[in-house]
Amino acid sequence: MAQNESDSLNVNPLFARPGEKTAAPKFRLNDGEMLPETAYQIVHDETMLDGNARLNLATFVSTWMDDHANRLYSETFDKNMIDKDEYPQTAQIEQNCWQILADLWHAPSPRETIGTSTVGSSEACMLGGLAFKRLWQHRRRSEGKPTDKPNLVMSSAVQVCWEKFCNYFDVEPRLVPISEEHKCLDGFGLENYVDENTIGVVAIMGVTYTGMYEPVQQIAAKLDEIQSSTGLDIPIHVDGASGAMIAPFIQQELEWDFRLERVHSISTSGHKYGLVYPGLGWVVWRERQWLPEDLIFYVSYLGGDMPTFALNFSRPGAQVVLQFYLFLRLGRDGYARIQQASQDVALHLSGAISEMGPFELWNDGSDIPVFAWRLKEGHTDKWNLYDLADRLRTRGWLVPAYPLPDDLSNLTVERIVVRNGLSMDLADKLLADIRRETTYLEQLSAPMPRESEHPGFHH
Repeated sequence: MAQNESDSLNVNPLFARPGEKTAAPKFRLNDGEMLPETAYQIVHDETMLDGNARLNLATFVSTWMDDHANRLYSETFDKNMIDKDEYPQTAQIEQNCWQILADLWHAPSPRETIGTSTVGSSEACMLGGLAFKRLWQHRRRSEGKPTDKPNLVMSSAVQVCWEKFCNYFDVEPRLVPISEEHKCLDGFGLENYVDENTIGVVAIMGVTYTGMYEPVQQIAAKLDEIQSSTGLDIPIHVDGASGAMIAPFIQQELEWDFRLERVHSISTSGHKYGLVYPGLGWVVWRERQWLPEDLIFYVSYLGGDMPTFALNFSRPGAQVVLQFYLFLRLGRDGYARIQQASQDVALHLSGAISEMGPFELWNDGSDIPVFAWRLKEGHTDKWNLYDLADRLRTRGWLVPAYPLPDDLSNLTVERIVVRNGLSMDLADKLLADIRRETTYLEQLSAPMPRESEHPGFHH
């Protein structure tokens, strides 16, 4: 507990009803009851201290949906996604959604493959990783070979969920470092990381640190070369948390999905560029054979026999309903219009920032609408990007600064995530604030005082 933090919440007498206490404990359950109006006002006021979601340019997560979606949300928040016997139509809607995604991602036979919803793309990634590991184990056992040293190859800029997967499920992570010359995993030197114990390679469509696409087709071609020379047949999982809901609409010519036979599974976040409120991910397999049958449980639950292959059990069904609503409402054209608008704003912002003297772009937002920039080398010793992030925060903007991973950990970047709702008008206001705060920092006659560096973003 923070020093000097009170153990109780004080209730404004204006909100308390006659006879009610004007304080409530924070860290233990209150002995008595409280009127709902009073409890509501307390919690409402507590959440006022959170930042403005529209000005949060650190998060990828959707923070706005329309009134019809909000109405559907309130009508379906009591549905339990796991209970397919009690809510069969919600279960059918879930199947509709992943079959739509299978078609969007060019599965050979979308109606004959398999997929599932999850609570987010992290769970979806773990299911993709588990399918890799189990298939590898089956093959190794059939060959009479040991199964005690599986490894998974991925970029050092991978999202933390993959490190968790390797930790939780006893898989060795083999991280290919990024560099100035190879800003993401692109197949270079891949032969030095894979071997007979490699269960798969992760390719990211929209690296969390910078928003860049890893060239899946190029990685697949490299793995083809490796197979030709070594016989190792290594599959790809595409972590499309963001990009799998961008590329199909505004970069249709890009081959990254099931058009590449080596891509066995794809995951995405419904609650990022799928445009649904937080709490939804998806994973789809190219063909049913790539999801081992022994990962599927058939559970008798409330009178039904139900297949399930998620890590969670009870979970909300409302977000699945909202995803289907958006698929119906927007269609391909609507999603393309929204994603293109976000990318237009990202390119507008990155273009303007690139023209500001102190800065140099790492990428420009032409993949997913996310980009990062850095201070030019040797520009100043009086301030850094953490200082700019702090200054912008005083104006309400959350624009994180943080170090890049591993071999580039001495390089700090600042990143903007453009989501639906950041208009050109808001973008111009942000640019005005960046210029204003940069001018302030440039006029410093001595270095900014600091106790220690404090990244504004925890990857």
